[in-house]
Amino acid sequence: MRAKVTATPAALELIAEIVAEHGPVLFHQSGGCCDGSSPMCYPRAGFIVSDQDVLLGHIAGAPFYIGASQFEAWKHTDLIIDVVPGRGGMFSLDNGREKRFLTRSTICTVET
Repeated sequence: MRAKVTATPAALELIAEIVAEHGPVLFHQSGGCCDGSSPMCYPRAGFIVSDQDVLLGHIAGAPFYIGASQFEAWKHTDLIIDVVPGRGGMFSLDNGREKRFLTRSTICTVET
């Protein structure tokens, strides 16, 4: 099965920076408004994954989960985690770095 989530070189660099500072991390994309619409980066031991969360894959060794309702809306897309200027989500480990994670997407294509 091919990856449903990948990361740009800029995202991989920021993940490495965060892991060096905080240790192992995970990502969660919940959907909704405000911070919930951005991929959030948490210490792996500091976030409880719900039975309703779907594991999409791993980026830089970090598990990437998405809320079940968001997965239903995005199940026909591949997610690309990128970095842009700005402030991260209030509780996300990218906060305070003047750059934040951003989810981009592409429509899945049929493999031949």
